[in-house]
Amino acid sequence: MGRPTDLPPLDAPGPTAGEAPAAVGAAVRAPEVAHRPARGPQARRGPADPVKALMHRHRDLCERAVDPLEIAAGLEAHGLTDRTAARYRHRDVFSLAEELYARVPGPGGHTSRAPGPEHDPGKGTGAGWTLLALLPGAACLATAGTLRATEGVLGGGARFAVTVAGALLVFLGLRLSLRGGPLRAPGGTGGVTLHVCWLLGYCVYGDDLLAQVISGGPDGNWTAAPTPLPGLTLALAPAAWCAHLFAVQARQRLAGAHGLSDFGVGARPLLFGVVALFLCALTALLFLAGLARPGAGGGLVGPAALGALLFLARLLAVHGFPEPAATGLAAACAVEVAAPFLVLAGRLPGLGALARPVDAVVAAGPGGVPALACGIAACGLLIHASVTLTRASAHA
Repeated sequence: MGRPTDLPPLDAPGPTAGEAPAAVGAAVRAPEVAHRPARGPQARRGPADPVKALMHRHRDLCERAVDPLEIAAGLEAHGLTDRTAARYRHRDVFSLAEELYARVPGPGGHTSRAPGPEHDPGKGTGAGWTLLALLPGAACLATAGTLRATEGVLGGGARFAVTVAGALLVFLGLRLSLRGGPLRAPGGTGGVTLHVCWLLGYCVYGDDLLAQVISGGPDGNWTAAPTPLPGLTLALAPAAWCAHLFAVQARQRLAGAHGLSDFGVGARPLLFGVVALFLCALTALLFLAGLARPGAGGGLVGPAALGALLFLARLLAVHGFPEPAATGLAAACAVEVAAPFLVLAGRLPGLGALARPVDAVVAAGPGGVPALACGIAACGLLIHASVTLTRASAHA
């Protein structure tokens, strides 16, 4: 009688004492079955759709976005670059944002999302915020004209009251003009009101105060030089238009860009051109303000540097960078505060060298200290703006 075919041969080695019966079954399996890799957590492959994981990670951003550009700006703010987009099988962040925008539905489950007026920088260019931007300059001109017309007629107390009333009107005009329009900072300005007040006050009284300190004072009677104030306040309207021009042109360049680096290359000359345009308008207004009051001391360099510093600080705050703006203003204030204290410290025995830098700056021309302080701070903010304001995330 034949041997059953399903039994192992008699001479086959049997299982040892410590071997489980399943091991015998594994030994007689086909080679391709016996060597099949085990399935476990370590053997799992990555997701077939890498964009899906990114979509879940940034789902809130994609749902709130009103266009693919906003998603691209948000992805850049989270550290994604064109090189990183290649991991998600896209040539740049913009094409990746377009796919995310198409795949993630908007609020309410629908994909058609119309942008609101706040997302269209070209809308609302009427006379509203332009007239508001002219209010501070008009109040300053009215105050200066009243003081000049009543010179020798009103007493010291009355003139002081007119000055205080005019300063309050200018302050209210500034508050109204900065609460809307292209110069509105949605995230706040970082508490720079005190810095701005100091810089404007030093622009009026600083040169005479420093001259008295150098000559052995101060004597307490400081001569005001308010000539630059009408030019600075009137420059608020060109500043608003330059900020509006920068926002509109940057948005258009962002829409036509093919990558983050491509947008940065196009936005940087735009930033420099807008700053140069504002400086031209500011210089013209300061020159006209000086002609309106001949014989008033002071040059154009210091007020022009102050105007450029204030414009760059506001532009950074408008686009979501109030901390660098506050740092630049604080640095300029620190230099102006340090100048008279260095002169006073130089009177002490053995510390005369402390006053020499201030003497050299003052000897170079009137308004040297504010020109140096505000000029260096403005250059620092311009360098910072050339890096931050040329990113897509600054225009979301």
